[in-house]
Amino acid sequence: MLEIDKLNQFYGESHTLWDLDLSVPSGQCTCVMGRNGVGKTTLMKAIMGEVAVASGSIRYADDVELTRRRVEDRSRLGIGYVPQGRQIFPLLTVEENLRTGLAARGDGRRTIPERIFELFPVLDEMKQRRGGDLSGGQQQQLAIGRALVIEPRLLILDEPGEGIQPNIVTLIGEVIRKLIAEDGLTVLLVEQKLPFARRFADRFAIMDRGRSVARGAIGELSDGLIKEHLTV
Repeated sequence: MLEIDKLNQFYGESHTLWDLDLSVPSGQCTCVMGRNGVGKTTLMKAIMGEVAVASGSIRYADDVELTRRRVEDRSRLGIGYVPQGRQIFPLLTVEENLRTGLAARGDGRRTIPERIFELFPVLDEMKQRRGGDLSGGQQQQLAIGRALVIEPRLLILDEPGEGIQPNIVTLIGEVIRKLIAEDGLTVLLVEQKLPFARRFADRFAIMDRGRSVARGAIGELSDGLIKEHLTV
């Protein structure tokens, strides 16, 4: 579904991503892991076109080269994105927040898919409540729902469990597995929580100082790799 090859990215004189390779197989959840500041969020932004890359390739689906595409085109190609920090519109209602995602659809549909409310019933109950009045966990469900409005083929989640209550973190993991099993979705996930990754991801990729240093099936995430690259 997504193949990244020798990706390099700079912030000014700072070399952030170094010849980074990553493979995201279709119909699976791949979890990108690593300590703070190793470039995980930069990688997600590079995939979405929010930061420019210096060299390398990002190939999506049927060999579409994303580095040559405009930012707005990537959503229309079927890539949903939930950034770190959620970035919902606090003064808009839940329904209005969800409707903002419809503009990124490639088919012109202007109704919110019922699937969103099946996955997150709280959004249906709170349609007319302002986004800023929701709890952190509810806002995260709204952010994911907004990304799912385009009915993506690939969903990118940057630390979806950050700062929210454990039961909602579990709900999000269960929704990920449901979308993979029932909708054939592919998920690329940034997550620091090891129990979450081991329970809900199929594959892992570890980053260190802007480089890809280990990858494999989630069952191959050994104590040695955790001690070397993940523990603080």
